[in-house]
Amino acid sequence: MSPRRINNLLALAVLSYLTMRPMHPYELGRTLRDHRDDRSIKFNHGSLYMVVKKLADVGLIEAGESSRDGQRPERTVYSITDAGREELHSWLSELLEQPQHEYPKFVAALSIIAALPPDEVVGLLTRRIEHLTAELNRLRREIDEVIDQGVHPLFQIEEEYRISMLDAEITFVRDFIARITDPSTGIRAMWQSYHSHQSPEDTQ
Repeated sequence: MSPRRINNLLALAVLSYLTMRPMHPYELGRTLRDHRDDRSIKFNHGSLYMVVKKLADVGLIEAGESSRDGQRPERTVYSITDAGREELHSWLSELLEQPQHEYPKFVAALSIIAALPPDEVVGLLTRRIEHLTAELNRLRREIDEVIDQGVHPLFQIEEEYRISMLDAEITFVRDFIARITDPSTGIRAMWQSYHSHQSPEDTQ
């Protein structure tokens, strides 16, 4: 698998939306926000313009005519090239087919969780479930509202994925709390013993 000339998910989104019609960067940014892609892809005004420039530099998009809206400065309209369409197809296919290792912050915290006492961890994880449940309920309400407005469920599939991930995480955290608090597992006793035997110097 050869490295991509641009490996930035914002670039992938730009290529995707330019298959709809030529746009200038401001319109691209507005479209990304209207479709709530800023929940999946981090970007701002500066990063969007930088990505558009890089895509043009490598020939995946090309500048066309400029447009002016009232007294605003002229805006260059960009369209996707044949090379850009090939890149979009190849890149998106790869992301859908090939699982890639990521580094979630929660997984990093779990890997060193023993640094905190078990009772404190139980309290923290209990509050995490509250936050996750609130987010889960909010997402479900939003999906119902959007679908009621006539938006096809296909265009909410990423939110459905988030709901599935939240459901799975809530189940995992609840099970983990149960394992910590169940005396028969011995987890809490061993864990607490570790902290009880630490000296002040060990915790610095």
